[in-house]
Amino acid sequence: MSETSSTTAAPAAGTVAVLSRLRPYVQAALPRIYGAMVVSLSASVVALAIPQVLQWMVDGPLADGDANQIWLAAGIVLALGVVEAVLIGARRALVLTPGTHVEARMRNSLYAQLQDLPVSFHDRWPSGQLLSRAVSDLNLIRRWLSFGLVLLVVNVLTLIGGVIILISLNWVLGLIFAAAAVPVIAYSFAFERKYSDVARRSQDQAGDLATSVEESVHGIRVLKAFGRSRYALKRFESQAEQLRGTEIEKAKAIAGIWLYLTLIPDLAFGVCLVVGVWLASTGASSVGELVAFFATGTVLLFPIWSMGYFLAMTLDAKTATLRFFEVMDSVNTIEDPASPSTVVDGHGELSFDDVHFRYQDAPESFPDLIDGVTLTVEPGETMALVGLTGSGKSTLTALTTRLYDVTGGAVRVDGVDVRDLSRDELRTRIAMAFEEATLFSQTVRENVLLGRPDASEDDLREALEIAQASFVYDLPLGLDTKVGEEGLSLSGGQRQRLALARAIAARPSILVLDDPLSALDVDTEALVEAALRRVLATTTALIVAHRPSTVALADRVALLENGRVTAVGTHSELLATSPHYRFVISSFDADERAEAREAEERAERHDAEERAEIRDAELGITTKEVAS
Repeated sequence: MSETSSTTAAPAAGTVAVLSRLRPYVQAALPRIYGAMVVSLSASVVALAIPQVLQWMVDGPLADGDANQIWLAAGIVLALGVVEAVLIGARRALVLTPGTHVEARMRNSLYAQLQDLPVSFHDRWPSGQLLSRAVSDLNLIRRWLSFGLVLLVVNVLTLIGGVIILISLNWVLGLIFAAAAVPVIAYSFAFERKYSDVARRSQDQAGDLATSVEESVHGIRVLKAFGRSRYALKRFESQAEQLRGTEIEKAKAIAGIWLYLTLIPDLAFGVCLVVGVWLASTGASSVGELVAFFATGTVLLFPIWSMGYFLAMTLDAKTATLRFFEVMDSVNTIEDPASPSTVVDGHGELSFDDVHFRYQDAPESFPDLIDGVTLTVEPGETMALVGLTGSGKSTLTALTTRLYDVTGGAVRVDGVDVRDLSRDELRTRIAMAFEEATLFSQTVRENVLLGRPDASEDDLREALEIAQASFVYDLPLGLDTKVGEEGLSLSGGQRQRLALARAIAARPSILVLDDPLSALDVDTEALVEAALRRVLATTTALIVAHRPSTVALADRVALLENGRVTAVGTHSELLATSPHYRFVISSFDADERAEAREAEERAERHDAEERAEIRDAELGITTKEVAS
């Protein structure tokens, strides 16, 4: 279920109140939008003037048989038509460009907000919901601003002015026509309530559908490997069918108001025609007056018929605005302090002072995930963090760069609480490499230099060398090769090596590595570890370790057990004094032995395949010789 499901239950705000929140983004475009309204209203006034010319022509020149006056009237009607067309073209020219600028400003603001919001926000929100807000919702708002808003306002004013003209032409017929508006207005209120709900459901379901597409595309290897493509397709079809049903419900709601907006005015026209003929026959109304009345009514038909379309567009824009501001109104719980501190002559000390952490939506009965960790990593020291799965190792490393904020205690860099530093300074001093390496659809160079774009070629080359990532030079365009979406064109071990190179190239004073070598084979890992010693000799490092070989890199080891540090010491000291540490290390040894066995089996299979190929080749030669 999407994050937004809870928001739909909230009391609906008024349409005007919701849409008025767009004003800061629309402010610069308002002069041209107002200008488009004036121009469009002028076009409507010109259109309403044509029936008045027709009345004069019917009651005057046509009745008198004055051909010159008839040509004059026809010329005036033609001129008015040309002026109306020019004004309509001017209206389009005024609003098209500002609408795109508003959309761009809103999209940039949304993207900036998504970048600024904490990781906990992204943990809760499906990516498809965010994508639909950034693309389809903002597109709806742009179309409404450029088209719907202008014509909705102009059509309402045109209808009011037109009804006044109709009443002035013939008050009996005018009142009959105006009375038809009462049931239309009543139905419009009911339509708003119904359509607002279904429009919100439709846009939320579209976001969920986008999430499904994204997940299935990113997980295509898993779906194919497990033969679950048909399952994914059925799940997608079910969601698509649900959205189709909602869209049909929307179409039915729109069809209902179109029925009222078409049928009732036509009935009013029929009644006016009967009454008008009777009035003309009694001499209470002239023929020219009737022509002008029905010509004016014809001009008003488009504003009446289009009201349903523009009302639906306005409600869609309202829903899109609500969804946009759900993200923009999200509270950023991890912000820069009002007066940031700075680290003076820092040497890279990293300390955890009685640190506690729990997720904000965790039940009160659940214990803290990090429960009072006190630990200091001295400048230049390498500390290995070991523990069983679920002990809190990755969570503890995430607290160092404020991906999450502690809920108790403090994390300090050179004695300064990380919450007192600006996030830019903090993340310049600490670089991270994660177990799940994420790369971007950019070149190798841009990915490696993400944390330090101004690094020299020598720094780049050194980082790649330490991470044993020289394979990049064999790619089609070398360092300028694009690695593809999320780096999936590379193997898991290659992605990890590039992610490690990215952390090294940033030249931080503190390096936090969350099991960055898990996807490497034993030989490559040994090469990386040997090269890493050069970096770690002058850099403070906190390394989450899942292999004894990684532990061997560390000066000291901290044992994490159920969110608490239960022992700190060298590898030898902990082996001698901590039964739980021996148990953890033995589990590492078992994993490593299993990996070694798998590597040995792969090598044996490879040797057997090579021997078989040589044997087949020899047999092929022997057969040819016998045949000859």
